[in-house]
Amino acid sequence: MEHTMNSHIALGLTAIISAALGAAAVQGLHAQAKPKAYTVTEVEVTDSAALAAYVPLVVGAIKTAGGRSFNTPGGKIIGFVGEAPKRVGINEFDSLEQAQAFLNSPAYKNLAPQRDKAEKIMRQYIVESTGI
Repeated sequence: MEHTMNSHIALGLTAIISAALGAAAVQGLHAQAKPKAYTVTEVEVTDSAALAAYVPLVVGAIKTAGGRSFNTPGGKIIGFVGEAPKRVGINEFDSLEQAQAFLNSPAYKNLAPQRDKAEKIMRQYIVESTGI
């Protein structure tokens, strides 16, 4: 009887320890996940026809670099403090390093002549999302 009781206690302790180790492992995996990063580009369109030709090129370069594009053509931009930009391009990347690599890539830099004809960049920056 005592042997059976000890077996149940040992089994119960093993289950508790396993659950604690599993929770610690999951928490460790969450801590290792890199936060997403977003490039934000505020622009003024200088040539609508040139912009129509440029957008598919830059969206293709973003996708090739592993990013996802969320542009705001025709969407409303409402300023709460200060003046709202005329147009905003937002691109999501899996990490800050991936976003920086895209902005420094030959694929993006080679689009400069088309970009400069289509739009004037007012501000461009990367935001890393660390969650709440």
